[in-house]
Amino acid sequence: MINLIYQWNQFLGRRMFYVVLIPLLVGFVAPVETTLFWNIVATLSFTYMTFAASLDTSLADFLNRLSRPWLSIWMLIFIHGVMPLIAYIIGLVFYPGPENEFIRLGFLLGATIPVGVTSILWSQMVGGDIPLTMVTVTLDTLISPLLLPFFIVLVVGRAIHIDTINLLLGLFWMVTVPGILGMVIHDYTKGAYEKYTRSIGGFTSKIAITLVIYINASAIAPEIEWNYSIIKLLLVILIISISGYLMGFLSSYVLKGHQRQRMVSMIYGIGMRNNSLGLVLALTYFPPAVALPVTLSMLYQQPLAAITSKLLEKFSAEEPESN
Repeated sequence: MINLIYQWNQFLGRRMFYVVLIPLLVGFVAPVETTLFWNIVATLSFTYMTFAASLDTSLADFLNRLSRPWLSIWMLIFIHGVMPLIAYIIGLVFYPGPENEFIRLGFLLGATIPVGVTSILWSQMVGGDIPLTMVTVTLDTLISPLLLPFFIVLVVGRAIHIDTINLLLGLFWMVTVPGILGMVIHDYTKGAYEKYTRSIGGFTSKIAITLVIYINASAIAPEIEWNYSIIKLLLVILIISISGYLMGFLSSYVLKGHQRQRMVSMIYGIGMRNNSLGLVLALTYFPPAVALPVTLSMLYQQPLAAITSKLLEKFSAEEPESN
């Protein structure tokens, strides 16, 4: 039975684009109503994905990364410095003029929000540096309650208040607790459960991510009215989204001693965002037009992650490692 599940996991792993695309399309065609139950399902799915990914990771490696966070800081410079600048410039090019101020602000907000938790899962599936990804997600969420209000005041001159306690509690239960638990189990069993991540754990994680994508697609489907302006907006958001993955790729080559694991984590860490948080911020503090780019960016996040995994599999696997 384990061998059969291993084969299923391998089968799905080679077809992640469809694993992502199918629940996305089903979410648009047959959405479920956004209720507390489905929110809990999405949260538990995130939590399980973090736990399963961390079973393949040593706690000692995580603490080592945490004690020397310069790589994570380098990623944060791109996440909160380079990408917002790129998003704002692209906004000025395609949406100039004061009448498009809210659309540009939506681009900016979408590029400023913290790293997406699913970057941990994608890094694990594609062979990234999981301790680096987890440290970056943790540090980014810790500094975001301070950084986001400052950034928005700097750009739009408007002060906002972020619910820091709930944000940190969400991180604690979705990332910190399952992540540390998985790493402790890894070290205690001397990696005995690594096979689990390649069979049952990997297979069930892919089921979990399809649930998350389906629930998110169901939530945003009613917000989209298809017309020319939406098509143009989708194309511009695609450019910004691809720029994030490209910056992650380039940022890894600037560093001395190119390593594939590090490159994978940087690509997903800089390319993926916590769009759910961005949507909450946009709807809470700004007009609906600001929320539209953040909402539409959810359409690209997982499909681009899947396409990136195929590109990495095709082109990066043959590159020699250097230390």
